[in-house]
Amino acid sequence: MSTPVSTNSFADVVQARRSAMNFVEGIQIPQSELEEIFSQTRLAPSAFNLQHARYKVIADPALKEQIRENAYGQYKIHTASAVIVVLGDMHAYEQAPEIYGGLKMLGAMSQEEYDGTIEAINQAYIGKEAFQHDEAIRNASLSAMQFMLIAKDKGWDTCPMIGFDPEAVKQTLNLPDHLVPVMLITIGKDNQRKIRPRGYRKPVGEFVDFM
Repeated sequence: MSTPVSTNSFADVVQARRSAMNFVEGIQIPQSELEEIFSQTRLAPSAFNLQHARYKVIADPALKEQIRENAYGQYKIHTASAVIVVLGDMHAYEQAPEIYGGLKMLGAMSQEEYDGTIEAINQAYIGKEAFQHDEAIRNASLSAMQFMLIAKDKGWDTCPMIGFDPEAVKQTLNLPDHLVPVMLITIGKDNQRKIRPRGYRKPVGEFVDFM
């Protein structure tokens, strides 16, 4: 799969990204383009490289309307090309042997390093449900932000959403308990005719302390 080379600088993408409140209705986003976005999203950082993020891409109109109901009827879901359900896997640590096994096979990690890493992961996660839950949200959120920036770089607009009923989403998608609904992301083409002025942003001195 070939990924187009962007002509935008990273600063351009950051400046241009806005949360789209309404989308041009009827535009389909090709699965191939979503796969290209996700192929770069997977490079986002995660604790112990456990890659806690899971995604459900909802493009089917009927299912999208069910998700809309779970999100209190928000219209942007109706007009979006797709809604992305961002999930955090509380049991991501269980895949550590598979994730690190490849490095061991390649000789990039010794048996001692491998054993020590697996032990550290198990000690951090096993039997600590609150930590598993928090880690699922933290790491999936890192991945979600990367997804939105990559999508913007490829010409797609997005909006992160926390206004939804997590339990209703879990029921709609028949999700197991270890997958935590973190946010929804609507994606499509912004219906705004012109770029909206950006909302107030605090100056650096108001939210950063240099010590």
